[in-house]
Amino acid sequence: MTEKSIPENAAQFTPPAADPWKGFRGVMAGTLILELIVVALAFPVVAKLAGGVTWASGLYLGIVTLILLLLSGRQGRPRALEVNLVMQVFVIAGGFFHWSIAIVGVIFLIVWIYIAYIKRDVEKRIEQGRLPGQHPI
Repeated sequence: MTEKSIPENAAQFTPPAADPWKGFRGVMAGTLILELIVVALAFPVVAKLAGGVTWASGLYLGIVTLILLLLSGRQGRPRALEVNLVMQVFVIAGGFFHWSIAIVGVIFLIVWIYIAYIKRDVEKRIEQGRLPGQHPI
């Protein structure tokens, strides 16, 4: 765990026994891969129900899936969670091509909001010294 990830007032406790952010980054990357698969499966939906894949819808869905793939490898960066939340706006905007893509975006937006809640909770627990392996100094 880097010094940047430890809040200033958490110095009164030892660091957690295991790095909680390592698993958190894995959860975020896995969620992005799941979202990538679901958005990629929107191609047949658009092809069958929305009158076919046009150059605009194909390009849009292709770019969104490519960005999701690239973001999945960048989860160790600062502000990765915020970037993931902003990405949901672009997935929801895919509802312009078919409403089902917007539904997928809304569902994953809810998932990302929950992940943000978990991150805030873990930060609070680190600050309070309540994670396993933390002891007062």
